Amino acid sequence: MPQERKGKPRPSVVAVLGHIDHGKTTLLDAIRRGHTAKGEPGGITQSIGAYHATYNGKTITFIDTPGHKAFTTMRARGARATDIAVLVIAADDGIMAQTIEAIDHIKAAGVPIIVAINKIDKVNANIDRVFTQLTEQDLTPEELGGDTIVVSLSALTGKNVNDLLEMILLLAEMEDLRADPDGPLHAIIIESHLDSRRGPVATAIIKDGTLRERDFISTGSTCGRVKALIDETGHRLDAATPGKAVMILGLQHVLTPGATVEICVDQNRAKRQAEKQRANDRKQRPSRAKMSVAELFREAAAEKKLKLILKASSIGALEASIREIENISVRDVQLEIIHSGIGSITERDVLLASSSQDPCLVVGFGSKPDSKAVKSANSHYVSIKSYDIIYDLLDEIEGRLTQMVSPEYKEVKIGEIIIRDLFHVSIGTIAGCYVTSGKVTRDAKIKVIRNEEELFSGEITSLRRIKEDVSVVQSGRECGIKLQGFDDLQVGDTLQVFLIEEIVP
Repeated sequence: MPQERKGKPRPSVVAVLGHIDHGKTTLLDAIRRGHTAKGEPGGITQSIGAYHATYNGKTITFIDTPGHKAFTTMRARGARATDIAVLVIAADDGIMAQTIEAIDHIKAAGVPIIVAINKIDKVNANIDRVFTQLTEQDLTPEELGGDTIVVSLSALTGKNVNDLLEMILLLAEMEDLRADPDGPLHAIIIESHLDSRRGPVATAIIKDGTLRERDFISTGSTCGRVKALIDETGHRLDAATPGKAVMILGLQHVLTPGATVEICVDQNRAKRQAEKQRANDRKQRPSRAKMSVAELFREAAAEKKLKLILKASSIGALEASIREIENISVRDVQLEIIHSGIGSITERDVLLASSSQDPCLVVGFGSKPDSKAVKSANSHYVSIKSYDIIYDLLDEIEGRLTQMVSPEYKEVKIGEIIIRDLFHVSIGTIAGCYVTSGKVTRDAKIKVIRNEEELFSGEITSLRRIKEDVSVVQSGRECGIKLQGFDDLQVGDTLQVFLIEEIVP
């Protein structure tokens, strides 16, 4: 039987995506009975906005993601933060270039999709053509025997808009979206900017738990104390519960969207978390930005899936490379081309790769990255590889995929420890230990054994000897150990120290 989901039903978070001027903001206006589009320069949405709507007594949180090509970055952010994506296509224009980009982002994010064919009131509307184009994008409508939900509507007149809301609620019910308002906070930053009066401002979607005024928070590489929570109408909230979209005031710096928000017990804890994240960023930046194909494939092995974005110098080169790559078959590992095209590798290709939930490699066959793509790849930790000979790429891919198949690991015990004393401090419990055999290293794993029963298996947060951080403590010496996520220790507990090693055939 499937495991029952815990928590209470929460509002679904819905991203609205599509080509410029296909009516995304007008659709939200029809839902909210507002006039957002009239207040935007040129009628184009300039930043991500989040709005709430109530239908049949249920709340839906909408993210209005920009459709203009200059805002591809924000579109990628919106897809990652959402539960359901609504793809808006104008019935008179059909699928356009940025419609395809939006489809790629939705597929990369792995979220359910509903297609809204808009502007059916126009004299040159052609719904049948849109149905055919959707099928060509592997989004076959239910009416044609597929599984893609399609709603034909007019955001301008309001016709069938309620049908779209009903489909959203139906899909949300099928997804069984739940959250615990009293549980740990899970919130995602979807936008951040510097306000001349209010300082750094961030927009967040609350997916689980509750965020309150005066909470100490850490998010990404910055921290702060929540001075105010403001909804889309400008009203100040005491607390933001699951499904809510709020602006957060009180952060020290503008941060990168996509960061998660963590509530901390005090200001010092928040600062430490932010400093830790900054340190991690410094460590990861050079290694991931310059990640080799071999390293990327090893990372993909853990996920059992690698995605490719492929650009080629000509249609013939593209077709040939796709045909050869699709012939690669390695047991237990999936290889998927999520986007392909002609021309240089661009910033939009990099942003699509960064929005993928699985490891994603951007590959050029006779195609090189432009300067913006290189800069974006470094900042988003995306690997770009260019090849002039297709078999060089194929040999590399096949060889690495073969090495990745079903690696096996074993535990190698390297030491044993006895707990002699316990020290309860603000960060948790420190165990005063004596190494009875072997050794303990900072990167080792620990099993907690009590009465011959294993209570915990996990990582070491800190290893100290005589008030100094150390990397190893040998047999016959004392040390202090803090375990990650486990404080239920007792004097007399045995700690088994082990390493995880790959079994080499």
